[in-house]
Amino acid sequence: MSSRAPYWRLSSFYLFYFASLGALVPYWGLYLKSLGYGATAIGTLMGIVMATKIISPNIWGWIADHTGKRMAIVQLGSLLAALTFMGVYVSSDFWWLVLVMAVFSFFWNAALPQFEATTFNYLAGEVHRYSSIRLWGSVGFILSVWGVGYALEGQAIQWLPHVLLFLFAAIWLSSVVVPEEAAGHMLLDHQPLRQVLAKPAVAGLLVACFLMQASHGPYYTFYSIYLEEVGYSLNKIGLLWALGVLAEVGVFLVMHRLVPRFGLRWLLMLSLLMATMRWVLIGLFPQWVSIMIMAQLLHAASFGVYHAAAIQMIHLFFTGRHQGKGQALYSSLSFGAGGAVGSFYSGYLYDLAGPLVMYSLAAMLSLVGTLVVYIFVYPPQASEAAGGR
Repeated sequence: MSSRAPYWRLSSFYLFYFASLGALVPYWGLYLKSLGYGATAIGTLMGIVMATKIISPNIWGWIADHTGKRMAIVQLGSLLAALTFMGVYVSSDFWWLVLVMAVFSFFWNAALPQFEATTFNYLAGEVHRYSSIRLWGSVGFILSVWGVGYALEGQAIQWLPHVLLFLFAAIWLSSVVVPEEAAGHMLLDHQPLRQVLAKPAVAGLLVACFLMQASHGPYYTFYSIYLEEVGYSLNKIGLLWALGVLAEVGVFLVMHRLVPRFGLRWLLMLSLLMATMRWVLIGLFPQWVSIMIMAQLLHAASFGVYHAAAIQMIHLFFTGRHQGKGQALYSSLSFGAGGAVGSFYSGYLYDLAGPLVMYSLAAMLSLVGTLVVYIFVYPPQASEAAGGR
């Protein structure tokens, strides 16, 4: 680990940011269901959170790359996200919630890509150590998803907005203690951004990331609702979510060894293949607890290996003044556009065609992503020094 990296201050941001994700993603749909909303409305409201990632990270990434003030943007975005989320207390009307979630997520989605760029700047030539910091985000997710599932069973789900507001405030407070130094102004790259994007490997990587996150749409939007309707208690649902992220933590602990041994490209292909298997298992065997446990353990690959490999490849492709834009593009095209498409199609298919069809489409998307990586995606020469292809 680079001696310049303020390990615990960086880690605390990931802890609280992903703790908020652990409360929002698994349970916000159940909260909306408790308000009387149906599958299409829930898919739309969840999709808005993802859709703002298409625009928000790119706007804030452009500002960060031209000012060098990444942490100022992280702090401002985190504060405004907490303040605007308070709008959920005003009304539960659908169109009001659409407005609140759109404005809130515009600011909330500004923070993470710029914080990722800051973390990589601190790590300097030790980017393979990223996972040892990022794993604290997984720890936060586990604690949150298990704690909320245990505490908010039944009608107590109405307390979810209070939990989320507390976590959003904690994100802002943790961002305040991270210095701006490593996010300083950078020299312009000689290579224009459009030339970077025109490379088949870069375009292929972004397409594969889009497909991977689109395949996660049914999971992030309806997994909790799906299991509840099958007969699982909220506590068991929370434990299954936590198990998946616990497996992710295990991968983050050893990722710095896997990358030099297998290379980023093969790890990325493996993660997409494992995602395909995971969606098939969830779609076919929801009543089998043992198979659901197996499917959740595959989260180690479908998110842990995937994210660690993809974000390191993004860092290698987008250098210098393009770092913020690269992280923003990764966030907006994968978690943003991909996540939004996933939420929207799952919202329509869940009632119209059923969960099996929904998860079958998810499996097809991740399988196509595997082929895209195999055909187009090769890391730049810099990554071969860290482990080859």
